[in-house]
Amino acid sequence: MQPLIRVESLRKHYRDGRVLGSGHIVSAALNEVSFSIAPGSTLALVGESGSGKSTLALCLACLERPTSGRIWFGGRNIAALDEKQLRAVRPQIQLVFQDPASSLNPRLTALEIITEPLLLQQSWNRRETQERGFALLERVGLSPEMASRRAGEVSGGQRQRLAIARALSLEPKLLILDEALSALDCSVQAQIANLLLELQSSFALTYFFITHDLAMAAHLAEEIAVINRGRIVEQGIPEKLLGSPEHEATRCLVAAMPQSIVTSHTPGAC
Repeated sequence: MQPLIRVESLRKHYRDGRVLGSGHIVSAALNEVSFSIAPGSTLALVGESGSGKSTLALCLACLERPTSGRIWFGGRNIAALDEKQLRAVRPQIQLVFQDPASSLNPRLTALEIITEPLLLQQSWNRRETQERGFALLERVGLSPEMASRRAGEVSGGQRQRLAIARALSLEPKLLILDEALSALDCSVQAQIANLLLELQSSFALTYFFITHDLAMAAHLAEEIAVINRGRIVEQGIPEKLLGSPEHEATRCLVAAMPQSIVTSHTPGAC
């Protein structure tokens, strides 16, 4: 099976623009990053803060230009497309952020938040747009009464459900979840994680799940990649990474996990 997305030797360098013409590289946020994700599967990217996770998310979502490398999606290297060409790609790759309050317009109602991308695309009439908005509200576990409420009037878990519904409105192929569960308490995290699994099964979605939580990555993903200082230093199935981590960065992440979770993902465990 061909991967839905394949990243090859991706680099992202930030330069100091304060000195005209200096071209001085301040930092290498990503360095020779390569991986692929099969359709309908989940790859989790795990790493500490500042390791390059969010930069990679922005590059995949076509919101940042990589310095070099290739991102193959739908048979095209989207890293080489111009802005006009990217407009056709962006609806297929949607990004859900850690803090939905900062990514949702506080002036819009829940229904308006979900349907805004549809109106911008101008591919549906108003009745179809409204129907799809209400259907998505229900699909993410929000009642129709929520439609008239604004983002600031609902709980954090409800806002994240709303952000997921908005991301699904354009029927994307790839959903990038950038620390999408980390701002929620444990019980709500579990609810949203289960919702993501249900949606993936129903819509054949492909997830790129970015987190610092190795336990949640093991719960959601078929495969985990560990990023450290802009490089992917280890990659494999959860059982392998948790049972016999090879890189020091992975060992540190495993050591921070509750032993019960490590044991449950170790081969041969009950």
